[in-house]
Amino acid sequence: MRDLVRDAGGDEPAKKPATPPPPRERIFRLADALGARADSGVAAPVSALPALPAANAEAVFGAVQVVMAQLRDAVKTGEPLPTLELDAVVGQVILALEQGSDLFWLANEPPPPDAEYIAAHLASVGVLALRIAADLGYDRQRLADLGVAAFLFDVGLYQLPERLLAKAEPLTPDEQALYSTHPRLSADALQRFNLEREGLIEAVLQHHEREQGQGYPQGLPGSAIHPHAKIIGLADTYTRLTAPRPPRARLQPHEAIREIVRSKQHSFPSALIKALLSEVSVFPPRTMVKLNTGEVGRVVAVNRNHPLRPKVEVIADSKGDRLHTSKLIDLSEAPFLYITGPLAAGS
Repeated sequence: MRDLVRDAGGDEPAKKPATPPPPRERIFRLADALGARADSGVAAPVSALPALPAANAEAVFGAVQVVMAQLRDAVKTGEPLPTLELDAVVGQVILALEQGSDLFWLANEPPPPDAEYIAAHLASVGVLALRIAADLGYDRQRLADLGVAAFLFDVGLYQLPERLLAKAEPLTPDEQALYSTHPRLSADALQRFNLEREGLIEAVLQHHEREQGQGYPQGLPGSAIHPHAKIIGLADTYTRLTAPRPPRARLQPHEAIREIVRSKQHSFPSALIKALLSEVSVFPPRTMVKLNTGEVGRVVAVNRNHPLRPKVEVIADSKGDRLHTSKLIDLSEAPFLYITGPLAAGS
């Protein structure tokens, strides 16, 4: 179990004290979320960067959403893309992610029901892709190139019928064939705008290609897929699982991670999954969890080096009665307390 937790990106279990604690409920481990072994391999950190002005996460994400709406309108009307605005907002996102996790968690929130789905999805995927790439050691220039692709990769969907995109039932073979044209539609649209970014067209065209050649539109093997496309494909997959187009049911983060890890031999390189695991956390902020004491709490912050031991605001006692005054516990500093499992939304 020590190897499994370490290889999956988690912290090792705390050493047993001389005097064992009282009998405990079974601890929730990374294996419960993954359902499979995640390969080891530590990604190279981003090089040290000079201090820069602080970036407000809400303002940056608001700017991202504005630019996504402008991109949508430009693609639909054939007007020039707002490239200067896109470059600027990519730079703001990179800066905000360097300075903290607020923007990352904000982008991982499901969009409001009235949000235009494609624009909201592009915004979330773009932020997550940049976070994964930073974990892999991308410098700022590579991040900038990736960011442009990650905020544009699905623009071809605007050329498909809305009834097809909104369909909740499985697509028919003909519908799937039509849907599968969107990477090519996206690439063709961007080629018309003559954007000069390293790997842009390859990343957009190949974001649905997979390691064993089972993707589309070309069925490329992993060795032929652009690295940007792999990162965008993973971010796209995770976001579609945790924030799908309504009325499809969303998965909780730990459920989405499990699905991705189970398919890793066929879909994504282990190094990318490792980077995703280190970023998204099994228990993201706002996740409701149950402790081994029976108490119920809400995750308020992630301990990146100890993904199973976040900071938790305890809001209900072991009987389920809400506390008059909540209490904050850093599980990384409380060896006898741990999470036994996440609770369903609304619990």
